Amino acid sequence: MAMRGMLATVLVAFGVMLGAMGQALAADPAIVFLDRVAKEAIAASRSRSPAALQGVIMRYADASQIGLSALGDYRNRLEPADREAYMSGMVRFIGRYAATESPKYPVARVTFTPEVRQTRSGTIVDSSVIMQDGTSYDVAWLLTRSGTSYRIRDAQVMSFWLSSFLQKLFEDYIQQNNGSVKALVMVLQRH
Repeated sequence: MAMRGMLATVLVAFGVMLGAMGQALAADPAIVFLDRVAKEAIAASRSRSPAALQGVIMRYADASQIGLSALGDYRNRLEPADREAYMSGMVRFIGRYAATESPKYPVARVTFTPEVRQTRSGTIVDSSVIMQDGTSYDVAWLLTRSGTSYRIRDAQVMSFWLSSFLQKLFEDYIQQNNGSVKALVMVLQRH
């Protein structure tokens, strides 16, 4: 009897492992990508390290497209010589902001719906971000192709795309500085 019980336990465990492997293999590559990003981002936010969060952004975000989009109507005023400084400053800004805000929003885990949606703008993956207090937020992730993988282009929380907030912030700063994109580049480099 003990032998049968042990065999049944091993077979059940093996079946669970195969089922889990089948789910992982069947998961859309966009979901696999975002699952990896979520794990790294949660660890980085728990560390409260701006550098760790900046690393996640550099590895997984479409920083160039996000940065250019954030300039809005001022995009054409970014001098080619300032582009690298602007992009690195923007990533630092986002990393510092995320590190400062992360204690207010302690994430426990992220779950993804099994289906993805293809749009003209890219691939959209829906998720639920579950906080440590049990509350949750629905977040839609917009991904763009990057070789055989993806990059995060934007995220939508409560029907608002985050890129629009960054664009408003940057455009307002440029406008307050007489339309000078260079002023924005300089302030992003200082902080």
